[in-house]
Amino acid sequence: MLSQKMQDALNAQINAEAYSANLYLAMSAHAHSMNLEGFAHWFRKQYEEETAHMLKFVSYLLDRRGTVELKAINAPPAQWESMLAMFEATMKHEEHVTQLIHNLADQAAAERDHATSAFLQWFVSEQVEEEATVDSILQKLRTSKDSIGGLLVLDHHVGKRA
Repeated sequence: MLSQKMQDALNAQINAEAYSANLYLAMSAHAHSMNLEGFAHWFRKQYEEETAHMLKFVSYLLDRRGTVELKAINAPPAQWESMLAMFEATMKHEEHVTQLIHNLADQAAAERDHATSAFLQWFVSEQVEEEATVDSILQKLRTSKDSIGGLLVLDHHVGKRA
């Protein structure tokens, strides 16, 4: 059985995942308004992925006979000054989410909650992948600096995300 503290922490993570989804949907909309459909597609896929993450936490909490408590989600920003600024914000956000996941893993370990520890390992690995992917795109944006051609090539590349 989940402790109340773990249940509260998992509910907080559900809220964090919902915010992540909304953040990426806002970024997708902003990229679309910039006529960068490849980036809009990439961020839309991020939105879908974060929604799936949120649902994994919901399902896990329910499987453990916990209570899901959905809370208000803060509104994300609606605009960024550039694609580079969007990916810098994305990297900062993913690093924040990584810390949240690590905190959950630490709590599960401290409580000797082996089931939650096992569940969270997928998210620990997922965050390594998330940060690596965002860092790769961020480094390409930094390398291309203000090159419109570089931005358009990268837009085409990220638009192929399945």
